[in-house]
Amino acid sequence: MLRLDRTLYDAIVAHAKRDHPDEACGIVAGAEGSDVPSRHVPMVNAAGSPTFYEFDSTELLALYKQMWANDEEPVVIYHSHTATEAYPSRTDIGLANEPGAHYVLVSTREHGNSEGPVEFRSYRIVDGEVTEEPVEITDEPHQIASA
Repeated sequence: MLRLDRTLYDAIVAHAKRDHPDEACGIVAGAEGSDVPSRHVPMVNAAGSPTFYEFDSTELLALYKQMWANDEEPVVIYHSHTATEAYPSRTDIGLANEPGAHYVLVSTREHGNSEGPVEFRSYRIVDGEVTEEPVEITDEPHQIASA
């Protein structure tokens, strides 16, 4: 199960809506081994595409160096789908290389960047196998910081 503070949930959804019609992507870091998402890091979609996302390699390397220095790891890796449901594509599955991470997909297909609900789902992806998991949004703040 993914437990996510409402502030982090809102930040991820806002990022997905802001970048629509292109896919948004980012990471929520947390203390290593804790499985507690605490630091939202919106990333640039280097592909600049409505159908594909790609982390900027320089930005991603800098983030990983920062996480290693802070004893953090990616707890949530997220991106949006702008025209399809919030389910991992074959490409998404192939790119999933953090077996301990929660892979969150946000579909903005219904409302784009306007007000309105989004589809928000979380998965574990290990060795190409996709397992959906429940998402619990809490009002109990963790130490939230945005990079």
